[in-house]
Amino acid sequence: MSVRVSVVLPARNAASTIDVAIESVLRQTFTSFELLAIDDGSADETRSHLERWAARDERVKVLSTGGLGLVGALNLGLSAARGELLARMDADDESLPGRLEKSVARLDAEPSLAGVGTGVEIVRHDQPPSPALVDYGRWLSSLTTPARLFADRLVESPLCHPSVVLRRAVLERLGGWRDGDFPEDWELWLRLLEAGEALVCLPEVLHRWTDHDRRLTRTDARYQREKHTRLRAQTLHARFEGRPLTIWGAGERGVALCRALQALGSRVQRFVEVNPRKVGQRIHGARVVFPDDLGAPSEEHVIASVGARGARAEIRAWLDSRGWVEGQHFTCAA
Repeated sequence: MSVRVSVVLPARNAASTIDVAIESVLRQTFTSFELLAIDDGSADETRSHLERWAARDERVKVLSTGGLGLVGALNLGLSAARGELLARMDADDESLPGRLEKSVARLDAEPSLAGVGTGVEIVRHDQPPSPALVDYGRWLSSLTTPARLFADRLVESPLCHPSVVLRRAVLERLGGWRDGDFPEDWELWLRLLEAGEALVCLPEVLHRWTDHDRRLTRTDARYQREKHTRLRAQTLHARFEGRPLTIWGAGERGVALCRALQALGSRVQRFVEVNPRKVGQRIHGARVVFPDDLGAPSEEHVIASVGARGARAEIRAWLDSRGWVEGQHFTCAA
């Protein structure tokens, strides 16, 4: 059977949710796919569920890692994939019927794209999803051009991992997923983008993303805020090494980013603050100044690290009005 898309679905102890996930893939309006269902060392009935689906539908192939973890399971799927495109899927999520069709259509229409994600509906079965996650879902759906996604790549992870379809050749060329003390999805997006690849998010909600207290992003240390800060700092340091840096925002986020950058050897020379009580101080050796003290664009690169609602748009507008060009003179990183 010839396939265009290989759907990679890792599962560990997912017997209670795996049937809904698999059924949502098999109901896709796009039909040229294989489903690589990977048992990652389950101790429950996950494996028997996978085997029952494989017996019913020849598109389902069951693989096993013996318990390598998510990155090992994903790379096993990558090595076994036959499709030119690779779609992610999680064992506790649900893809809406048009997800693959619309994702493949966008990739076919724009050969320059390395991958696409989709808008997501965030679901919790025990309580309403948190306002922060709802805002995150809205933000994802705003990243509808490669330029917009690239500009916001350091704000948060700019694609919902299980909603993504990627070109397999690009993944293979860049070495697939990496295992380490960082969020494996965001690290991959940044590696793709820093290599010059283009990514985009489809605005349509085509994936139901399940949140619960056992989700890896809540339980695994690799997804803690400090690891996000370190990943931001590593990307900024590599791109702007040797240039003086100024951080806009002397709050908790900005100060943590300063520490992470300085640990890598970056030179943070100033903080920008609107709070007059902070102006004139020194934080980790960097003096705190008002926005009007920035002056004209120069070799200095400004990193906007303010997380308050609406602050990023205000900072962008202020810098843009004074000739600071995003990407060249400043980057948003919170």
